[in-house]
Amino acid sequence: MPKDAVFTMKLEPELRDHFMAAAQASHRPASQVVRELMREFVERQQEAEGYDAFLGRKIAAARKSAEAGHGRSDDAVEADFAARRAAVARDQ
Repeated sequence: MPKDAVFTMKLEPELRDHFMAAAQASHRPASQVVRELMREFVERQQEAEGYDAFLGRKIAAARKSAEAGHGRSDDAVEADFAARRAAVARDQ
């Protein structure tokens, strides 16, 4: 991949010094480390966007199901699990 774009940023001198020392200690150019950090950040953002889209679809499906009358009331779920807890308590 050609590297023809330049990225300039401002940061604290102490942060720069620590970063440069860490890059040198890992025997890698600072620019390579920054590129890796940028790629990881972009990947995490894309994963988050994908998850948000997935979650949005799940919520829409759940709302549609609830509007269609599928599902159970909170009271019914609570009663079912109270019976399950009681059965487990009896078996112990």
